[in-house]
Amino acid sequence: MSRIGKKPIPVPRGVEVTIAEGNVVTVKGPKGTLIQRLPPEMIITHENGVITVARPSDQKQHRALHGLTRSLIANMVTGVTEGYQRVLEITGIGYRAVREGKNLILQVGFSHPIRVTPPEGITFEVMERRSANEPQQVIIRGIDKQKVGEEAAKLRALRPPEPYKGYGIKYREERVRRKAGKAGKAR
Repeated sequence: MSRIGKKPIPVPRGVEVTIAEGNVVTVKGPKGTLIQRLPPEMIITHENGVITVARPSDQKQHRALHGLTRSLIANMVTGVTEGYQRVLEITGIGYRAVREGKNLILQVGFSHPIRVTPPEGITFEVMERRSANEPQQVIIRGIDKQKVGEEAAKLRALRPPEPYKGYGIKYREERVRRKAGKAGKAR
């Protein structure tokens, strides 16, 4: 039995869950509404404020979908109650981010600034640096975990951190493996 799949999902107060035909799950909460079509063969039940996911058989495909389905529903419930965020750090001389309306303007070593428009349901927040040595932080917030992660990955891909000085855009929890520079010539 799947350890993750068999865990029940508690539904907090103020969250409304509806399961339509074909396993289309709609979760409404204080932060918004999420709709997702889940695998139709999974058995999803909502009783007494608890959602449970069961699988019809022990086939390999059903075992694989069991934990996935439960995790997707749990992420939806967490998203509409608490929301998700990813924090990116921008490090480098002349590297900076500025918010202009809801857009993000990045200057990360190219000859031109990069304008990033957030997709529906995503917001950017730019934290000011407290000191010159500290990296600037960009916070990406939203209720859909997949969209938040995808947007963070797209921003990081614009200028991934380089291994010599660590310049670039990285996740806050990411550790960049640093390399030694040129060793110099022995005379």
